[in-house]
Amino acid sequence: MLRKISAIVVSTLIAVGIILFMLYRVKDDLLVALEHIVWIYCALAVAVCSLAWLLRGVRYRIILSGIGIRCSILFSTGCIFISQTANLIVPARLGDLVRVFILRHEFGATISQGISSLVVERVFDIVMVALLGAVSLLFVFNVPGEYLWLIVLPLILGAGFFVFLSISDRFASDNRYLRIVLTMLDQIRQVSLSAKSILALSSSSVVIWILDVLVCLFVAMMFGVTIPFAVVTLAIVVGNLVKAIPLTPGGIGTYELALVAIFSAAGIDPAVATLIAVIDHLLKNLVTLGGGVISIYFFGDWVIDAIKSAFKKELTEDDHPGI
Repeated sequence: MLRKISAIVVSTLIAVGIILFMLYRVKDDLLVALEHIVWIYCALAVAVCSLAWLLRGVRYRIILSGIGIRCSILFSTGCIFISQTANLIVPARLGDLVRVFILRHEFGATISQGISSLVVERVFDIVMVALLGAVSLLFVFNVPGEYLWLIVLPLILGAGFFVFLSISDRFASDNRYLRIVLTMLDQIRQVSLSAKSILALSSSSVVIWILDVLVCLFVAMMFGVTIPFAVVTLAIVVGNLVKAIPLTPGGIGTYELALVAIFSAAGIDPAVATLIAVIDHLLKNLVTLGGGVISIYFFGDWVIDAIKSAFKKELTEDDHPGI
């Protein structure tokens, strides 16, 4: 237990350290920028961010429906809110496992169903955000090579995953653990390989990420800064791909560094770039936290135990031996 607590403390200190270092470097300019905030754009950013969360709930409902779990949009959105809220606290994206416990509690879903739903969501998220990044590269020049690879690699891996998924039904095994993997692949294939599901999940994922870009645009406009849409898109893409590597809870610190790097390369003043990056992520995390708290009241106090179990990684299947 001490090791798990230290993992939270260390990763959180790293995140806080990165943010404080960034803010300290430009502290004088930050005070000036904060005096000229246009609050109407803050309200628009919150509204668009909330809409993006609702659309994530719609997409997750489609995914759950594909594996035989029928639920309301409120339920699917609440699942995401709670898991992402947990991810703001615990490292290594362990908060995602909360959904497995919620689905099992509410619908008697197996672990493989819960994890399969997570895999489908993550794959479409990463592939579609990388695809948006690839399109933005057509309009943004002098992009460092490491960012090119950061965008191209997920596209290559995503294509390879779908090719493997399309032929995975040819495999069979008597090994219990391999059977579990093959069951999950079968569930993922059911959800993501039909023409209807590909269209629905791809289009909704693209819209979700465009809304995420719009939030950052509105944050920039809060400080009277106009940044080309392609530059903001590239920054959001790089920030979220970096955030996918779970170094800190919620990607705090690493996300901001990525955005500042892209904005600064595009000629934005470092102080303003830092402020936009920090406020953008802070606003999104506050909306997440607010939605998470409301969702916990919606589901009930037992969700707290689910979060604790996810952190402890208590993925037992006593009630569902078939997993």
